Amino acid sequence: MAVRAVRGATQLEVDEREHLLERVAELITAVLEANDLSTDDLISVLFTVTPDLGSEFPAVAGRQVGLVDVPLICAQEIDIPGALPRVVRMMLHTETPRSREQVQHVYLHGAVALRPDLTGAQ
Repeated sequence: MAVRAVRGATQLEVDEREHLLERVAELITAVLEANDLSTDDLISVLFTVTPDLGSEFPAVAGRQVGLVDVPLICAQEIDIPGALPRVVRMMLHTETPRSREQVQHVYLHGAVALRPDLTGAQ
């Protein structure tokens, strides 16, 4: 089994706690399902938020969806003028038999613009 990093991101409409928790839970669930992963497969998860988000830690959503014994950490993205606003990014580390090419990265809502090469939004 290899250790792989799986990326994902979602964009929020507004910086409100419940909205953030809903979107992050949706992202976590989508990444786990797309890669046939369970929480037992996870090593750690890193969340980042753009500087315009501050209503809640994305890790709270992780705990709410069952990542109770997985190390989670949150950080803030660098403030780049013109960057896509209200984005939560996630990098999940896992053990998986999938090759790097088989790993499915997930970009939801407006965040599909971040990686059109991975989302078919070209």
